[in-house]
Amino acid sequence: MDLLQRYQSIRMILSDVDGVMTDGLVEYDNQGVETKRFHVRDGLGIKLWQLSGGLFGLVTQRSSQIVKIRAGELGISLVRQGVIDKLATVRQIADEHRIGMENIAYIGDDLPDLPVMRSVGLSVAVADAAGELLESADVVTHVAGGKGAVRDMIETILKNQGRWDALVQEYKG
Repeated sequence: MDLLQRYQSIRMILSDVDGVMTDGLVEYDNQGVETKRFHVRDGLGIKLWQLSGGLFGLVTQRSSQIVKIRAGELGISLVRQGVIDKLATVRQIADEHRIGMENIAYIGDDLPDLPVMRSVGLSVAVADAAGELLESADVVTHVAGGKGAVRDMIETILKNQGRWDALVQEYKG
């Protein structure tokens, strides 16, 4: 299947969090509370994907309240935190939603994402991902994790599906 066909078959996007939706740095305040920074463009990209009828979810090894809060802000109900085996979890999500693995795009940044990326229809690595992911990804984003990489991926998918211009038109009035 060529890359255009891969783009056109995507119905669900799953994303890692740390290093993809954030810059990968883990910060703690004096009370030991973890903080994360999310790029607003990723949020709009996710909203546009959802508006276009696509499903979006998060699959992450770490667990944090802040991910739950950000997911709530964006209307992401598909959130799996504390995941040890990401591939098994993604397969379970695919089964639950009756979506073939070939209809899923996954974006990651490091080695725990590699098994999933090798099993989905479209594998995406952020620009500053580990070398092994950059080598095996179908697509590499133009920007680093935490810098709008999810938006970059979503915009590329929607453009290749011929759905981007209609979404932009909503903002042009």
